[in-house]
Amino acid sequence: MKYLNIILILISFNMSAQEWITDIDFENKINEKQAFGDDQTLPVIVEFYAKFNDANKFDQWQELTDVVYYRADIAKCPVAKKKYKVRMAPTLIVFKDGIKEEVWKAGLDLELPTNLEEIQETINEINNASKF
Repeated sequence: MKYLNIILILISFNMSAQEWITDIDFENKINEKQAFGDDQTLPVIVEFYAKFNDANKFDQWQELTDVVYYRADIAKCPVAKKKYKVRMAPTLIVFKDGIKEEVWKAGLDLELPTNLEEIQETINEINNASKF
């Protein structure tokens, strides 16, 4: 029983662990097909992160629904950073089928100018728009 509890704890930790992406797998991840409906895929949200601004990272990613969430360290994603014109961290970009749909960039104060509700509302709108 003791080992079963340890296994369950490890499984639940892995399910909630943040997945990091780099330039190597960036394009594959934002174009990844996730089952969502009959022929639809989930949007993908990527947070461009910088260690120097860890205090302002987006911490509520586990509360987002109907979306796949990744974090990309800007030091390990110079190609994606340049391609998507990421100048500040954190920056959140929502992709649908590999196409950039929405962007939130930190301001000069290095804080993200959005909240969980606005992000979730945007995700819901993207999911609803793709139903038609």
